[in-house]
Amino acid sequence: MIDLVSELERITGTRDVVVGADLRARAASSMNVESHRAIALVRPQSTEELSEIMALCNKRGQAVVIQGGLTGLVDGALAGADELAISLERMNKIESVDAAGRTITAMAGATIQTVQRAASEHDLLFGVDWGARGSATIGGSISANAGGNAVLRYGMMREQVLGLEVVLADGTVMSMMNSLIKNNTGYDLKHLFIGSEGTLGIVTRAVLRLRPTPRSVQTALIAADDFSDVVALLGSLDAGLAGGLSAFEVMWQEHYEMIVKEGGHRRVLPDGYPYYVVIEATGSNAEADAVKFEAALGDAMEAKIIVDAALCSSTSQRQKVWKIREDVDTFMRVLDPPIPFDVSVPIRDMEEYVSKVYADMKSTFPRARGTVFGHLGDNNLHFCWTVGSNAPETVEAVSKVIYSKLTPYVGSVSAEHGIGLAKRKYLKYSRSCEEIEWMKRLKQVFDPDDLLNPGRIFDANCCE
Repeated sequence: MIDLVSELERITGTRDVVVGADLRARAASSMNVESHRAIALVRPQSTEELSEIMALCNKRGQAVVIQGGLTGLVDGALAGADELAISLERMNKIESVDAAGRTITAMAGATIQTVQRAASEHDLLFGVDWGARGSATIGGSISANAGGNAVLRYGMMREQVLGLEVVLADGTVMSMMNSLIKNNTGYDLKHLFIGSEGTLGIVTRAVLRLRPTPRSVQTALIAADDFSDVVALLGSLDAGLAGGLSAFEVMWQEHYEMIVKEGGHRRVLPDGYPYYVVIEATGSNAEADAVKFEAALGDAMEAKIIVDAALCSSTSQRQKVWKIREDVDTFMRVLDPPIPFDVSVPIRDMEEYVSKVYADMKSTFPRARGTVFGHLGDNNLHFCWTVGSNAPETVEAVSKVIYSKLTPYVGSVSAEHGIGLAKRKYLKYSRSCEEIEWMKRLKQVFDPDDLLNPGRIFDANCCE
């Protein structure tokens, strides 16, 4: 180990190789309170340094775990005692913004918020967003194909990526730094690395697509009495706003009331409604867009598919609504120890699926308390449960309840957080054995010695 550390220090300098007490003092992951267990942590400052590090690790057969902002929830960046952690935190520069071409080139360690701010300086918008924007990095978000609050309008991370630079397991640098929206020249290899959770290569730089900054933002919190009304509202607004709907975030009653009461938020709408929906639309003409937005909600009120609504007339009111939706800390604290889930279900099946999960959880775990909310417009639901314990066997039992109920609906065990280490056992609920076999074959092609994030996504007995 001493020999490895000295070789790493030769590449990056002593300051960027973290060992001993300094390493143990660092966070291991966003969900894990244990000390960092890695052999060491190295922080390259450039693609060239990272390439040299991987060439060294390839020669020595040293497994590595890639770390970004540590905001993941599936232990994908949690390094074991025999693994080297590679943090891209120092590769965090915004390299350029092409205002005419509407692209931004950023290093993998730049945060989502940093990219958003750089785009806004040119009156442009980076189209993905979520609560951890200040910590989540571009590289990690690409590797997980992250989603967030604006998927309905702009798509997931995959839709934002035009080009990539990747370092492979043997240190080879693969440059695919395309900046063109249209480029049909053979296989578009970047898509292999988007969503592969660092198991095929390490994303180092990216060319990202930007959009025009909306001139108006219309936000409202509405209440509905029935899930069928929520679904009808989604269809009505999507059509009535002519593609302007950018967010449709649903909170079940227990979730809304928990966040407001326990999180100290001022109520925007009264308690007691079965469903609360954060609606946001963007456009190019503030006055005309406001009229259209109010008319669409008025039509929904007249049709009795919503029973109450609060329209935001200022930025501060809009922020109050979004703070309720994005307050993760409160439900993770109240539902302690928390067992969170991130699943996808067809919209038509959501109500039935949620009802079955609640019924089974309550009968299986008498102390169970749960909450559910989600990006309903793109099929994504987030559960958080507490049953009095988060011991591994308990988490597995709860997970089986959540995931096994997805099968009849052809749902996904991971909508936007990936598989990592935490969901390997359950991949079979969402992917066929044939798909998993070909995933393993791709892994063999790019990383035959299993050095990059080993054991993530699938395990040896995945289909047995």
